[in-house]
Amino acid sequence: MASLLTEVTEVVTGLGTLGASEPSDLLAAPGPPDAMSGVSQQTWDRIADAWAQREHHGAFLAAFNNGRALLRAGDALRGRPPALVEWKGPHRDPADNPVPADLRIDHVYLVSCKYLSKVLHNTSPRALFERCLAGDPAPRGGDWFAEVAPAQHQHHYEELRRLIDGGERLPSDVNMLDSADRAVLAGAREVGSERITAAYAELAEAVARESARRWNAALDTPARRRSMLWRLLRLSAAPYFVLGTGSGENLRIRVATPWDWTRTWDLEEFSVEPEPAGQPRVSWSAAVCHTGDGPSVVVRGHVEIRWSHGRLGGSPEAKVYLDSPHRGVPGYVPLT
Repeated sequence: MASLLTEVTEVVTGLGTLGASEPSDLLAAPGPPDAMSGVSQQTWDRIADAWAQREHHGAFLAAFNNGRALLRAGDALRGRPPALVEWKGPHRDPADNPVPADLRIDHVYLVSCKYLSKVLHNTSPRALFERCLAGDPAPRGGDWFAEVAPAQHQHHYEELRRLIDGGERLPSDVNMLDSADRAVLAGAREVGSERITAAYAELAEAVARESARRWNAALDTPARRRSMLWRLLRLSAAPYFVLGTGSGENLRIRVATPWDWTRTWDLEEFSVEPEPAGQPRVSWSAAVCHTGDGPSVVVRGHVEIRWSHGRLGGSPEAKVYLDSPHRGVPGYVPLT
């Protein structure tokens, strides 16, 4: 089930497009408006109660005003309240590289609600560094750390094992850990020592270095590097809108298609480098020039590689962040 804050930001963004002046004009009703689809009575009651209790009040106002901005925008609804706003809710889209939409308006306008988040993707390391986000997502099974840095992975584990029980209960090989063993390790993940810290630093450096090497090897042509940038930025065959907040300002942009992008921009360089950090991290940057006389820009981001449930817990994941402001990214067009 989605968190209350997620429900508020997504559903109330949709409510803002319906033409009401204030959230209370709609949230005082016993159920969702007829034009709002996909919102259960239970979800509506949670959201209405949160509004009445002034819980997440700032998020309510930001979401509602973003919806109103979409309603007024000349390159969106142009002042015409929609007949249908569909909230997709918690779901897993079955399509390859789907548009990250939370709302669909009048079967045409797709809206992604992004509040206080600069995360572009949360995927498996293999899907990113070897498959470059193309096609079906790679399965999350397997341990990326064990594959790309086996010696450092084993050494880090040995230091943890020595700290916990002196090697009495846990297997000697990190690849032999089962769920019960990982539960034992969970209690010691935050316990530090100089040896564990040094071992993890070596592991992080090795994982970042090999991940960057494999990513660079997969990006061996200009076309692949350009497609990689489009996938990172989530440019899709269909344009869509991103509404939210970030860095102290409202986020209201239209995400262009790759076809739109090529009419205005050219990729000069796409760079990938391992980056020193407290965990395995790979930076990426794209130098993009304007096809006309406009200025060139550099888009920057990074990838954090980590276990999904704490150190040595769960399958590793690759979380992709955008470090540059959304407003200045080629292909992200401010809403007007």
